[in-house]
Amino acid sequence: MVYRTIGLMSGSSLDGLDIAFVEFHENAGKWTFEMLKADCYPYSEEWITRLKDSICLTALDYQLLHVDYGHYLGRQVNKFIEENELQYKVALIASHGHTTFHVPAKKMTAQLGDGAAIAAETHLPVVTDLRAADVAFGGQGAPIVPIGEKLLLGNYDYFLNIGGIANLSINADHYTAFDICAANRVLNMLANDAGQEYDKGGEMAKQGKLHPDLLEKLNQLDYYRQPSPKSLANDFGTGIVYPLIKKESTSVNDALNTYCEHIAVQIGNAIAVSRLRPPSSVSPTTSSRLLATGGGAFNTFLIERLKAQLKELNIDLIVPDKNLVNYKEALIMALIGVLRWRQEYNVMSSVTGAVRDSIGGALWLGQEA
Repeated sequence: MVYRTIGLMSGSSLDGLDIAFVEFHENAGKWTFEMLKADCYPYSEEWITRLKDSICLTALDYQLLHVDYGHYLGRQVNKFIEENELQYKVALIASHGHTTFHVPAKKMTAQLGDGAAIAAETHLPVVTDLRAADVAFGGQGAPIVPIGEKLLLGNYDYFLNIGGIANLSINADHYTAFDICAANRVLNMLANDAGQEYDKGGEMAKQGKLHPDLLEKLNQLDYYRQPSPKSLANDFGTGIVYPLIKKESTSVNDALNTYCEHIAVQIGNAIAVSRLRPPSSVSPTTSSRLLATGGGAFNTFLIERLKAQLKELNIDLIVPDKNLVNYKEALIMALIGVLRWRQEYNVMSSVTGAVRDSIGGALWLGQEA
């Protein structure tokens, strides 16, 4: 079977809307893919502000934003289709939405971006609310990308995504994944303090100095002692980590340097837990392979610090081609949508801690009968 699908991803770093048009081939349960077109449409300052402030709205205003953002997503998809001459080639849209509230302990997660509005704008079938079923079954609802890593990218021992939040998947007999720490969202906020949109290539961090006391305080945060499965909401970075850093009154460059070290340390710590080592890591003479994607993979300083941590664990870090780095999550959202369309499991309980695997996603039919 062949499926031509658009995947949409809006990350917590608020850099923009990732869109990927992907052709999937399924043959006897084996999946291959080709990412035919992909782009990132940056958010305007207005949309950045609206998405940042969404958690402070009244219930009515939040719902109005949910609908408004859905129509915005639909218009962006139409723009993408027009620019890439994809008319009549797209069979399905899968939209992750923009996460606002995430409280799995109370079986609740919320992503902005009304699927009905996207379907109305595009006149195409749309799958949204990808995490809700897993959370209802007692899972963390995150990470959800491991299903795509397993089906599409299974030649690695570890998968690391460094986005607004850094998360890790371990490709072992018992597939495991969890959120590690806040990443680009905090790094970007620190760069913003210096009037920069972000720390390009980690150059500011490279010029800074490590603050051992701050690093120790960051490493002592309670979340890191929790067992997996576990997941983070955006406010971990914005409401806990960032204020802790600012309280230390370090320079921006020193704060960036120290936080990059913190991210690398926490990733190394997570992998070093022996029960999470994949089979290929049992022998000390056999190197494991880690695939790093997400915007943080372009932060040269962070990658250097991470390689230093992984070297001690005999793990090779691989940064793939630019398209996969930038659009892996949009690619996997597209696959999750296809699996939902096929009514097949698309969220793994071994990853999220739910009582069972689930078929996640609400389906909205925008085309005429």
